[in-house]
Amino acid sequence: MTALWDQNAKYSAWLEVEKAGVQAWNKLGLIGDSDAEKICQNAKFDIARIDEIEKTTKHDVIAFLKSVSESLGEEGRFVHYAMTSSDTIDTAVALQMRDSLLIIIDDVRALMSAIKRRAIEHKNTLMVGRSHGIHGEPITFGLALAVWHDELRRHLENLQETLKVIGVGKFSGAMGNFAHAPIEFELLACAALDLAPAPVSSQIIQRDRYARLASALALLASSAEKFAVQIRHWQRTEVYEAEEYFSAGQKGSSAMPHKRNPVLSENICGLARVVRSFAVPAMENVALWHERDISHSSSERFWLADSFITSDFLLHRLTGVVEKLLVYPQNMMKNLNMTGGLVFSQRILLELPKAGLSRDDAYAIVQRNAMKVWEALQNGKAATNERGESLYLQFLLADEDLVGAIGSEAVRNCFDYSYFTRNIDQIFARVF
Repeated sequence: MTALWDQNAKYSAWLEVEKAGVQAWNKLGLIGDSDAEKICQNAKFDIARIDEIEKTTKHDVIAFLKSVSESLGEEGRFVHYAMTSSDTIDTAVALQMRDSLLIIIDDVRALMSAIKRRAIEHKNTLMVGRSHGIHGEPITFGLALAVWHDELRRHLENLQETLKVIGVGKFSGAMGNFAHAPIEFELLACAALDLAPAPVSSQIIQRDRYARLASALALLASSAEKFAVQIRHWQRTEVYEAEEYFSAGQKGSSAMPHKRNPVLSENICGLARVVRSFAVPAMENVALWHERDISHSSSERFWLADSFITSDFLLHRLTGVVEKLLVYPQNMMKNLNMTGGLVFSQRILLELPKAGLSRDDAYAIVQRNAMKVWEALQNGKAATNERGESLYLQFLLADEDLVGAIGSEAVRNCFDYSYFTRNIDQIFARVF
């Protein structure tokens, strides 16, 4: 990715655009075959020479064109013919954005593949689902990963649509009015570059396209951070349901040798914040004066490269974390049982209306026994008794209103983890 955004890549893209313009004029009859062939075969640039010239011209495109002209003979007079600087720059940047976004798309596909493999591996691995950080109901680890995969599918579709938005070039001249070149010139030049021509442009390609790109990458980074935050939570000592791979010889702390920290996930979170920050200047670059100013140019010189390079890095890092993630099903089950069966409360709640109770009466019965469990746990009582019965089951079986309504056997039947995984196969069929 870095190689697509260094100085050589920038000027190489500029030269590619200039050659496309020459080829277009050749097809339109302005430039003869011999001159066009000489330009396309011999034109080159020298970065040191461009820098030297720019010290005087204070204009990078003019410096670039002078360097190129020095590699040519009289035929060089046709380079940049009827074009403006933004024809060259914006069309070249479209090439860089297109090629970079294709890499990001491949990165997303690789991450999705890694997540899919781990999701299928843990399709039926029970764990507790949490809302507000508090235990809710049983889910599976595979289901949690399936949510990630589906979220990335939406990002993939967004990136593919964004590829169409940013994959446009312009050869319409200084004010976009085609005063000095026919529209056919742009059509031919863009076709040579495998870009769509912008239907209409001012002196520049409109920056809402760039903002769309920055927003797409920012959204993708936000999801990457979401996944990393979840991994960080799973690795907390009090939870310890999964953790990043800890390699031989790795150190977690200079002071505390026992530490195994989720440093890669934390790194991803920090990088995601950087990628999101680029969306602001990209959106502010949309509003330029009239047909063009250059207030957008300075920020684009670094946010474009940095957003792609950073996104590429964090996606590779996240893929590695997912692929090597250590998963602890026994700890997941231990945590699932931690609250003494409270995760079955809704199952009980839904049985009572079937027996004729109102929802308010049913809720009162289920909740009052749940509160007894919280109090008992706070007072140090074991989550299960010697017969393996959870605290919640014990309290429910002692509730005459409940047992009188549905019977003790029906109460016991509600404490079944398989009830919560019975539709996992259908969910996976929809996702994968």
